[in-house]
Amino acid sequence: MAQTILILDFGGQYKELIARRVRECNVYSIVKSGDITPNEIREINPIGIILTGGPNSVYDENSPHCDKEIFNLGIPVLGICYGTQLLAWSVGGTVEACSNLSEYGKTDMIVDTESLLYKDMDENQIGLMSHTDQITVLPEGFRSIAHTDNCKNASIENIDRKLYGVQYHPEVESTPNGTQIIRNFLYNVCGALGDYNLKDLEAKLIEDVRAQVGDEHVLLALSGGVDSSVCAALLSKAIPGQLHCVFVDHGLMRKNEGDEVEAAFANKDLDFIRVNAKDRFLKALDGVVDPEQKRKIIGAEFVKVFEAESEKLPNVKFLAQGTIYPDVIESGGSHAATIKSHHNVGGLPKNMQFTGLVEPLRGLFKDEVRILGRQLGLSADYVDRQPFPGPGLGVRIMGEITEEKIKILQEADAIFREEMKKNQIKADQFFAVLTDTRSVGVVGDFRTFDYTVALRAVKTSDFMTCEYVPVPHEVLGIASSRIVNEVDGAGRVVYDITGKPPATIEWC
Repeated sequence: MAQTILILDFGGQYKELIARRVRECNVYSIVKSGDITPNEIREINPIGIILTGGPNSVYDENSPHCDKEIFNLGIPVLGICYGTQLLAWSVGGTVEACSNLSEYGKTDMIVDTESLLYKDMDENQIGLMSHTDQITVLPEGFRSIAHTDNCKNASIENIDRKLYGVQYHPEVESTPNGTQIIRNFLYNVCGALGDYNLKDLEAKLIEDVRAQVGDEHVLLALSGGVDSSVCAALLSKAIPGQLHCVFVDHGLMRKNEGDEVEAAFANKDLDFIRVNAKDRFLKALDGVVDPEQKRKIIGAEFVKVFEAESEKLPNVKFLAQGTIYPDVIESGGSHAATIKSHHNVGGLPKNMQFTGLVEPLRGLFKDEVRILGRQLGLSADYVDRQPFPGPGLGVRIMGEITEEKIKILQEADAIFREEMKKNQIKADQFFAVLTDTRSVGVVGDFRTFDYTVALRAVKTSDFMTCEYVPVPHEVLGIASSRIVNEVDGAGRVVYDITGKPPATIEWC
């Protein structure tokens, strides 16, 4: 059993990012609600505890607090932002509002390199600050180990009790050496061994699946996305010949994607069932323009098709899903026990009877799932694909969905992705959108009245916020020229430079 770091959530938006950073340091991490009891912590037996940030003030009556006994368990603790203030306040320090000294954004810090938290680091560091409250009086036995121009207690420690706190966010990219600070806490303070790795985990996941399933057969809804695909690859290795994958091709996928999904599983030891249901979905979507209604219709049709196919497999006892860790972390850190919606398009049939639910990836983050997928033999191009909404191009086509519009968008999107890859433009997600706006153009001696295609490329670490990618005009020009010349029905191309907020990554 790998050593564990316990992350206690107090409403901070970066809890998953903290957990990922810990795992990047080869230490296993889990997220729990901040109101966990000391006895529950003892059962988990973590080598260290990290307290997340949060939007509240610790001195407010309704703000989230933890049991103060946690700080007497002898387990090392690292507080982050609100977590630091909670730590100091819980053990006798004073936290006050200092609005005239609030700090936001990248801030220069001077750190004490004698501290285990900053060992082997330069004394000049940068931390992402986001606070109005400050620790104005340190608890007994604590000392400041970092300061800024406006915050004398930017980092604190009590060596004897192994209690540490940072007022900034080491888990974000805007704190350049933040991962090293987390690593120092893990290895210098908690005594981590670095015993978490996906090679060992793969063998354990396979062992767990075999123990749960035995000789029974398993049904998996294979969306073609990374999570369900890696789940299928793992199950085919764990229980060869016992897995049935139903892939519902609703006709709203990217160009050639249905064939690519089928090819990826051609040599796997499983029963791959492809259902080509494009006509059925288009009929159900006929005349529909509201994006939310599109989502619901696509989700409902998927359920009907999946249920019909599952009825043809009477001996299947288990249902498998590609649920990953972010799917089961709710706000506050508690775990959801419900079956997740199929790739954000709708719930699976509630009247289907199964002996149990198989979710081998439910403890992994997306980046870990991708690594595992490569270990299992899926190609890097396949598992590194960017996120794609469950309703597919149905929510990237504005207005009514028609076969003509699908064809236009598939071709335009393929050209844009090809040019981005060819020119090695770095982006976390990039795609084309077919607007419902048509404009006049000129082709040869003829006037046209064709659709406007919008291109979008963003960079993001968590998909909660994003910035647009400044794609070079030369690349945009080539993509635009190719789209209007090669794609019938596309007459104009625009580039979306809106961030999130105020916009969302997808258009609808």
